[in-house]
Amino acid sequence: MANRKLFIKSYGCQMNVYDAGRMTDVLTPLGYATTSRPDEADLVILNTCHIREKAAEKVFSDLGRLRAVKAARAEQGLDQMIVVAGCVAQAEGEALMARAPVVDVVVGSQAYHRLPELIARVHREAGRAIDTSFPADPKFDFLPQPSVQGPTAFLAVQEGCDKFCAYCVVPYTRGPEASRPVAAILDEARHLAQGGVREITVLGQNVNAYHGEGPDGRPWTLGRLLEALAAVPGIARLRYTTSHPRDMGDDLVIAHRDNPALMPFVHLPVQSGSDRVLAAMNRGHDRATYLRLIDRLRAARADLSFSSDFIVGHPGETEADLEATLSLIDAVGFVHSYAFKYSPRPGTPSAAHPGQLSPEVKSERLARVQERLGVHQRAALDLAVGTTMSVLLDRPGRHPGQLIGRGPAMQPVHLGTPGLAIGDLVEARIVAAGPLSLAGEPVEPERDASPPAWRVA
Repeated sequence: MANRKLFIKSYGCQMNVYDAGRMTDVLTPLGYATTSRPDEADLVILNTCHIREKAAEKVFSDLGRLRAVKAARAEQGLDQMIVVAGCVAQAEGEALMARAPVVDVVVGSQAYHRLPELIARVHREAGRAIDTSFPADPKFDFLPQPSVQGPTAFLAVQEGCDKFCAYCVVPYTRGPEASRPVAAILDEARHLAQGGVREITVLGQNVNAYHGEGPDGRPWTLGRLLEALAAVPGIARLRYTTSHPRDMGDDLVIAHRDNPALMPFVHLPVQSGSDRVLAAMNRGHDRATYLRLIDRLRAARADLSFSSDFIVGHPGETEADLEATLSLIDAVGFVHSYAFKYSPRPGTPSAAHPGQLSPEVKSERLARVQERLGVHQRAALDLAVGTTMSVLLDRPGRHPGQLIGRGPAMQPVHLGTPGLAIGDLVEARIVAAGPLSLAGEPVEPERDASPPAWRVA
């Protein structure tokens, strides 16, 4: 199967982006090279998200388009295998195969390390294959070391969720909370650093619930793990996502105070500012608890910035509940956030709630929340003008010679100075703010003595 082409499309969260990369790593030894064109791919993988109805339906729209692509290739005597992976695959399984006959393989979010075996079975038996199991042995035990594509990388340390928020399917599609051993995580981090990675984002569905086994045989907290990751040579910056307010322990607050590699930025989903809605969502925290947590974190490090997630139009939400959300946004001043209309997911308690709101009401309320979030995002960008911040350049810009990086609070920063390269960690003076990003001028770049192979000048 040498010199075959792989097209992979990932939907949804950062964990899915990480999983897509790991699927590529699994398939590379079989001779697959990635392509950006599904029409030239021998293997197409849709790595799916089930968190909202729109995300799931987008998969079936894409499958409709792929049916035509697969038929056109068949007319030319070319095979194409289509795989649906991820959370839609996990949730729908056999029903997905019945609904979409064009699909050859369905593989769940915990079984994608078995892709080579499933692909071989389809070729051998000229049939279809499905695996939505939760193997007793975690998939990470079977995955090769990840490929390195640039100066930043995701590193999954925790998967699954035990919180059972009333609107959410993650506990059913990702399984219960499970944490990787510290030794395996540090081994992967050293591999990434040796490949030129300078910033690691530690991933988990509830990453601050991390409790992996340490070298001493005892469970480590996320704060302790971040301390060990900061000691890996070459790693200059650390981030983590996504956190749950219920799992933000003292050790993690202290880590923001004492770990200089940990960026001063926390993504901490609140979902609503109304205690009544939070109780209906089964979030396990109230508004006052969330705001006290923000205060504790800011007391540990004054320059901390925050982002969040909001679900607007949860069943039973009133105008007063929405106003409570707007006032919480004002109280925290999030630098950027994500807001979505509530989407009923089959089998969740919220889907059976009698107080479902109309699409029109949800759309109108979402617009108001997004407008308020935008006010604070623009204010944060404007306040950055005239300051100096550390920027890790990670991609080319739209214009010749322009590079883009991220500031400490994930702000996109554009630099147009000649002589810089992707992978440089630059002290930049911010000279202008746009609607969504900043423009800067370097003060003094810090260069690697031996640039990695992926570096693009």
